Amino acid sequence: MPMRWSRGVLLFALADLAMVALAWWAAFWLRFNFEMPQEYLSLAFRTMPWGVLCMAMGLGLAQVQRQAWRYVGLADLRRLAWGVLLGTLAATASIMALRYEGFARSVLPLFGVLTLVLLAGSRAAWRTLAERRAQRQRPPGRKPLLIVGTLEEADQALRTLKGVPGWHPVGIVSPRGEDAGRSLQDVAVVGASESLGSVAEALGVRSVLVASSPGSALRREVLLRWSGTGLNVLSMPVADHWLSAPAPDLRQVQLEDLLGRTPVVLDARDLADWLSGQTVLVSGAGGSIGAELCRQVARLGVARLVCVDASEAAIYELAQELHAAHPHLQAHYYTANVREPERMAAIAARHRPAVVFHAAAYKHVPLMEELNEIEALHTNVLGTLNLARAAGACGAARFVLVSTDKAVNPTNVMGASKRLAERVVQAVAAQHPGTQYVAVRFGNVLGSSGSVVPLFSSQIARGGPVTVTHPDIVRYFMTIPEAAQLVVQAGWMGRSGQIYVLDMGEPVRIVELARLLIRLSGKTEAEVPIAFTGLRPGEKLFEEWLANGETTEPTAHPRLRVVREAGPPLADLQALERWVRGLGAAPEPQALREGLRERVPEYAPRF
Repeated sequence: MPMRWSRGVLLFALADLAMVALAWWAAFWLRFNFEMPQEYLSLAFRTMPWGVLCMAMGLGLAQVQRQAWRYVGLADLRRLAWGVLLGTLAATASIMALRYEGFARSVLPLFGVLTLVLLAGSRAAWRTLAERRAQRQRPPGRKPLLIVGTLEEADQALRTLKGVPGWHPVGIVSPRGEDAGRSLQDVAVVGASESLGSVAEALGVRSVLVASSPGSALRREVLLRWSGTGLNVLSMPVADHWLSAPAPDLRQVQLEDLLGRTPVVLDARDLADWLSGQTVLVSGAGGSIGAELCRQVARLGVARLVCVDASEAAIYELAQELHAAHPHLQAHYYTANVREPERMAAIAARHRPAVVFHAAAYKHVPLMEELNEIEALHTNVLGTLNLARAAGACGAARFVLVSTDKAVNPTNVMGASKRLAERVVQAVAAQHPGTQYVAVRFGNVLGSSGSVVPLFSSQIARGGPVTVTHPDIVRYFMTIPEAAQLVVQAGWMGRSGQIYVLDMGEPVRIVELARLLIRLSGKTEAEVPIAFTGLRPGEKLFEEWLANGETTEPTAHPRLRVVREAGPPLADLQALERWVRGLGAAPEPQALREGLRERVPEYAPRF
């Protein structure tokens, strides 16, 4: 694309040429220690046009004229050096070819060095003056800010902060004590991260920006130790906030910052190509994961969205939300239960979805462990069987089961029912080779209905106590958008019968999550205490990703892995269906668990 030479660009280009000419002249004077003989003075004038022309060609090839002096950086200086090198070589070749008698060859390298010094120095000086002028023009009353992070992270944060109004960085706190006394962009490293409180107090600073990457140990340490202690702990906004907000600003820390890894963001281009113009069915559409699946699928340009949920209130709220966000979306909303095979078959036959996302499930471990075991089997096992069969019968290209880490070496009925659902999907896949059946396992979802975050929030609002079952209990967490993205991505890339898991990073201690929520609410543990209540029925201290005998293999996506199972496939779906229905409405709990253990060998119930 040809460059448009505006008045400003032309002036800066002429300034460059003037400095090139000055460098040529200065090179001769330096060569002769500022006592240039008369004959060489004439030679300098005669050869100057060649030197300037060749240097102009070199700088032009490197596109130096495109540089904005006010924002020049290292990449610009590297391009400048490359242009100067090309110009020097061209000048050397032309002067040697013209064979000027008595020309001192040492002038040429001096010319290149002086040109680089003058051009780079002028740009650095211009940027310095521009930044100082902008500094003087900034409105008064800017709030002082401490930056917490390594030198590399702090450097990036300082660059980004130039586009954020209202803040004045006064110091950097580094996790490495040996960095103390150094400075970046005129901002000094004033202490180590463990002394953050005393440093902030000494400088009179109440706001702290955590510049370390999401999932880093330093970020988690700062969040857990200093949130709610009087320091205003901030982090950088996510990329889409920068793009959409008219005046981007720093944001308060959020629960996602506690994740033991960088949040997963998948490339939507391939997914949009896959789903655009298709009919997609989502079961459990009124739940946290199902609703987010509907939101993301709607954004990917589907032709028709079929939403199924047993809750009238939930499906009504989803319909209102999607209609407001996507008024032209062709959507159909069914208050239907996946436990009804005829109903599922009728809906699938009517709309013939290309893709089915099955998120409907009972997932609350203690509720399904006592008094409701048969409900978990009917919904999680038979409901999955009903919808999987309907998808195959109507010719769906893909069926994606939303599973859970609790299906791995389960100790509770809910987890065992979801593991059995995984095996059901694999068995149905063998009966319907035209449909690709996959399952996706992930951990706890921050903020989902029935999860600990809404529970803790309501307990904090009542003044406590916040109930945690055990001080050592840990869980893997992900955000609701991450969970939905994972499901869609696995559905796109998966092959029939596969189970996918996400690299979840480090687990989070539930008691740390409770403490952070208390502090983010502006309370202290003295005001809202934490009470340990003991493990609930069927609950484990930690969750696993692979059952005994399972391994994983990498996929095309660096954060997704596919499970390789050692166990045999489920043999007889009709026998499984007869067993569940034969248990009756109120089966004997031990008999139910014994039957589950026969069908899920890794299930280890606590009788």
